[in-house]
Amino acid sequence: MPIPVIDFSKLYGVEREKIMAEIANGCEEWGFFQLVNHGISVELLERVKKVTTECYKLERERDFFNNSTPVKLLKELIDKKSEEKVENVDWEDVFLLTDDNEWPPKTPGFKETMTEYRIELKKLAEKLMEVMDENLGIQKGHIKKMFNGGDGDNAFFGTKVSHYPPCPHPEKVTGLRAHTDAGGVILLFQDDEVGGLEVLKDGKWTDVQPIPNAICINTGDQIEVLSNGRYKSAWHRVQAMPNGTRRSIASFYNPSYNATIEPAFELIQKENKKVDETGYPKFVFGDYMSVYTEQKFLPKEPRFQAVKAVN
Repeated sequence: MPIPVIDFSKLYGVEREKIMAEIANGCEEWGFFQLVNHGISVELLERVKKVTTECYKLERERDFFNNSTPVKLLKELIDKKSEEKVENVDWEDVFLLTDDNEWPPKTPGFKETMTEYRIELKKLAEKLMEVMDENLGIQKGHIKKMFNGGDGDNAFFGTKVSHYPPCPHPEKVTGLRAHTDAGGVILLFQDDEVGGLEVLKDGKWTDVQPIPNAICINTGDQIEVLSNGRYKSAWHRVQAMPNGTRRSIASFYNPSYNATIEPAFELIQKENKKVDETGYPKFVFGDYMSVYTEQKFLPKEPRFQAVKAVN
């Protein structure tokens, strides 16, 4: 079964109710869905593809194959003719874009294009959070306000640019190990030709099918907490592939490190009547990230319990 594909342009038309229900289903049943006609121009998306691909070729590829840990570890296993697999690393070249860090300097048009793209992605994330507010029956702007730690613009918005090069022994290494995302709303612009992304649904791994110029949405652990478990953060992974370089650009609308996260009061009233020991905790997002950094690829429930113990 393919993951849901939703025409976001119909949200404000006569089919609004249908689109709202489709988004609710994507959040509740999958934790993943794809948006088409999302309002970001094809011209901009084509420029993003161009500059990120050029950046990888010009500034990243040689170093990955000559100096990276996964390449070295895989080579050691092959040289030893070992039957083991490469553990605890990912077959991934990755760097992060934020407003504060240094961006790749050598690729023409990279900074201008990615700055424009990030502005559009942030707007889309905020529209989606308003849809989630409405679908959950909580006050408009609640998720955004909680992520920002109140009024203002303090939420963290980062963009992870990844490439998964062709792997000579994909059976021995994972592109990206299975995990849930720590934060809030994740907006992924994935490769439209090279697959490999999978989401766990009902105990089975399902391909996230490449769709040209779609934006793939998934919900992170903080949305699970805010929704009091109605929306679940989904397990996902990337398989190493023998042919083609997979491009993956994931943008994260996450809480400020100082933001306090807890289930929306209306949802506790509606769904729990009484908060018991099994409910989601109240915590500071920075404390959660301290736990997540150590336990990213482990089951998520102990992370919630650990941060509950801290607080």
